[in-house]
Amino acid sequence: MTTVHEPAVTTAADALSVWPASAVEPREGELTVGGVPLAEVADRFGTPVYVIDEDEVRERCRTYRNAFPDAEVLYAAKAFLCRAMVHWMAEEGLGLDVCSAGELELAVTTGFPPERIVLHGNAKSPCDLAAALRLGVGRIVIDSPSEIARLAAAVGPDGHQKVMVRVVPGISAGGHEKIRTGTEDQKFGLSISDGYAQHAIARILDQPQLELTGLHCHLGSQITSVKPYMAAVRRMVGLMARLHEQHGLVLRELDLGGGHGIAYRPGEPALDLTALARKVRAELTEACTAAGLTVPRLIIEPGRAIAGPAGIALYHVLSVKRTGAHTYVAVDGGMSDNPRPALYGVRYAPRLVGRNSTAAPAPVTVVGRHCEAGDIVAADVELPDDIRPGDLLAVPAAGAYHLSMASGYNLVGRPPVVAVDDGRARLLIRRESLEDIRSRDVGL
Repeated sequence: MTTVHEPAVTTAADALSVWPASAVEPREGELTVGGVPLAEVADRFGTPVYVIDEDEVRERCRTYRNAFPDAEVLYAAKAFLCRAMVHWMAEEGLGLDVCSAGELELAVTTGFPPERIVLHGNAKSPCDLAAALRLGVGRIVIDSPSEIARLAAAVGPDGHQKVMVRVVPGISAGGHEKIRTGTEDQKFGLSISDGYAQHAIARILDQPQLELTGLHCHLGSQITSVKPYMAAVRRMVGLMARLHEQHGLVLRELDLGGGHGIAYRPGEPALDLTALARKVRAELTEACTAAGLTVPRLIIEPGRAIAGPAGIALYHVLSVKRTGAHTYVAVDGGMSDNPRPALYGVRYAPRLVGRNSTAAPAPVTVVGRHCEAGDIVAADVELPDDIRPGDLLAVPAAGAYHLSMASGYNLVGRPPVVAVDDGRARLLIRRESLEDIRSRDVGL
């Protein structure tokens, strides 16, 4: 059965609600972010191009630090990482959560303290573990029983490494089934219900070179309700109590992961961070008191909630095609720079910028340039009825899981990233060129 979505309708009051706080419309049709006109960014750097508001990123880091003053806040690097982002996180006092040797090496070679980095991954390669040990990563999150022996052997009998265990609490949460990771029968973590988590922890305790500092769980992504986190706290504390009873184990850290949802279109819900902090803190204290446990230090791992709302994707319109009952507006990017609509059915709210249109809004579907019917940027949205080739479209909430998930499909090259702040625009990551692509093709 096909689901029909009604076109997104917004009012002037909420039209900029999903944009960075610095976004203003000084004149009809013109939009500036970080004091820089978006049309100017497109003219200077070309399209497609990602724009990231540095001050928005920093303010969101500070919001987390203020909401969770006693917790350790780790930025989830998988959302978006570059050297500038590493610097911003270091300067704002956040740690890093990385998932590969590549992310780890980039962070450490940029100057980020390795002891403030946590390495994740359901299937860490020998290269990942070797890099983590060589660079002195703070903690490694064990995700499977086989990692225990491999890691212990790599550390050596005289070595030492802090570890955590990723636990599956059996809680379903998240915006799409493909991004729900707290449920049973999926690739991440070790289940409480079947005893695998408890068995793995017992094995870790038999390895003197591995220091178990705490438990970790991650429920999923795009979670907009506090309730799943409350349930996770109760189940994780319950496991901590059983471990204390069985092994006399006192764990000093509890990592609740991230997955904090943001709004991609005006009117959509976002996770209430203030409520999350207040309720999780109260629930954790109450559950630990009831179990006779010392309250562990809380760790959280926001990624999308920091980078997502700070980013914008800019595209030029290449063609407008009216066929049957639909109008398709094709742009010069698509699924190679944003696969999320194809993967998860994510819906965006693009906006015409760079010119003032007095035409009435009309329903259209914004599509990409790639050879896939599923290459859709934004389905069933409203744009001015006189939309035409050469127009500039801006897509908000594009700072997370765009460049980090970008591909080389059709060999179009990945877009550049431009930071804006205080009226200035600077290039952070250059556009991937045809020469870049050719240079990797070394055989005949």
